[in-house]
Amino acid sequence: MFEISDDQKSLIGMVHDFAETKIAPMAQKWDEEQHFPIDVLAQAGQLGMGGIYASEEHGGSALTRSDAVLDFEELANADPTLAAYISIHNMVVWMVDSFGNDEQRAKWLPDLISMEQLGSYCLTEPGIGSDAAALSTRARNDGDEYVLSGVKQFISGAGSSGLYIVMARTAVTAPEASAPSWFQRICRD
Repeated sequence: MFEISDDQKSLIGMVHDFAETKIAPMAQKWDEEQHFPIDVLAQAGQLGMGGIYASEEHGGSALTRSDAVLDFEELANADPTLAAYISIHNMVVWMVDSFGNDEQRAKWLPDLISMEQLGSYCLTEPGIGSDAAALSTRARNDGDEYVLSGVKQFISGAGSSGLYIVMARTAVTAPEASAPSWFQRICRD
């Protein structure tokens, strides 16, 4: 067990209040109507929930994974689906912050962190689910770009996101397979 700090208590209180007032009253209706509340996500972004793991240097909250668990727990009490999406969005932001170049960070992070733009990652495939070790989607290097081949499904935020990160296998050698190389090419546009 660990003790929750005063800062964490404040964080929990803020997220709890937001979840109880902005999410919980509408969660069932959103589910029944298959509504994706982009406006509420933007409000979450204004409170710092769009860049939980992103560095402060790039406008993020730079919180720990333990802090994030506390956030997601409060959000999930109000709406597990929306909490899951915010977690996915934050993973996308973390990938851009960690593996993107300066140009990509400048282009994507401000709007992703504020949740004015949403992010999704494309992992799940027919027949294998979300087993990253069993991916069949390929990214073949073709000059200055990669050509993707494969099928993805069940992409959280699909149709609403401005950035999609596609999980794919490459055939490059180990020294060339660094995340920045493939990431820079896939996210260039």
